[in-house]
Amino acid sequence: MRSSAALVLMAALVTGCTSISADGPGLDADDARACRGLVDDLPQTLVDQERRDVEQEERGAAWGDPAIVLVCGVDTPDSFDEFASCVETDGIGWFIPDDEVDDQSSAVTMTTVGHRPRVSVTLPATYRPAGPAAAMAQLATVIRDHTEEVDPCA
Repeated sequence: MRSSAALVLMAALVTGCTSISADGPGLDADDARACRGLVDDLPQTLVDQERRDVEQEERGAAWGDPAIVLVCGVDTPDSFDEFASCVETDGIGWFIPDDEVDDQSSAVTMTTVGHRPRVSVTLPATYRPAGPAAAMAQLATVIRDHTEEVDPCA
């Protein structure tokens, strides 16, 4: 279920819990292997924030406080459809829901809808406005190295 992973993530972000979840839907063997490789190659700092421990460390990572959380192997966002637009950075297309783009005071969840396994990154509002673009640029190479392009993000 798409929303259950997002609710767990948001609960951790809102409550400031020290335990951060990187849980997502079940993965097949190929996607699980790709996610493990991706997580192993993630940088120690993201948007000038130090990496921190997470639950399900084979599925994701976190940086900073409040936590920037990356989850590998997520579902397509509910609001993504054939009319959605994406932001491309270094060859990686990212979908951000329109309401999150427009509201600079809210957290933003960016998802690589044109790659498999999909990767989402949630940045608390604290890191806006520059954080999303910086994270996209910093993560592009590792995402390209560990995921397969499945369709263009138009």
